[in-house]
Amino acid sequence: MRISQLSAASGVPIPTIKYYLREGLLPAGEQTSATRAEYGERHLRRLRLIRALLEVGHLSIAAIRKVVAAVEDEGMDLHLVLGTAHYAISPPVEAHPDDAEWRRARAEADRLVADLGWQVDAAAPARDELAQAVLTLDRLGLPATGDALRPYAEAAMRLVSEHEIRTIPADRTREEAVEALVVGTVVKGRVLDVMRRLAQESVSARTFGAAPRS
Repeated sequence: MRISQLSAASGVPIPTIKYYLREGLLPAGEQTSATRAEYGERHLRRLRLIRALLEVGHLSIAAIRKVVAAVEDEGMDLHLVLGTAHYAISPPVEAHPDDAEWRRARAEADRLVADLGWQVDAAAPARDELAQAVLTLDRLGLPATGDALRPYAEAAMRLVSEHEIRTIPADRTREEAVEALVVGTVVKGRVLDVMRRLAQESVSARTFGAAPRS
């Protein structure tokens, strides 16, 4: 298909496609003449991935370039490719390794991960996210030990993560696998939060006998 057809099929404007080509995010088309190139399904898949990373994951072009490079690196196994995307969409957390409170919180987060027997890289951004949550709970005087957080961890593994990882199409292209991970992590993460709040209201109503709102 020509670039105009690629634009129509993907919903991405032609100037944006040309920008992705210049930035190396989209592979060049097959040159059929000095002024014309042909594009195919590979380009459609890549555009879907870029849009997912940009619009759902809210990644910068530089971060998208790293994910795309991982997708194209055939020597990198799927776990590492997915990890590159996962780390890229993690919200930034400012670590304070020189602060004693932060070190205690990070140690508590690391202890919980170790006690659960989870295979998580020491540099995983989510470790710092968990440490930040532990630190916030501690400062509010709320339970912040691994024992207090274990029910959340077990629910995350049993009810969410194992299901989500199994839905990633490992038998499809790497672009499709990364897209599924990003959408599943970001969008379904919001669904999980919404369902949790709905469930809290339902349990509260049963527990405290509150009358329904008019």
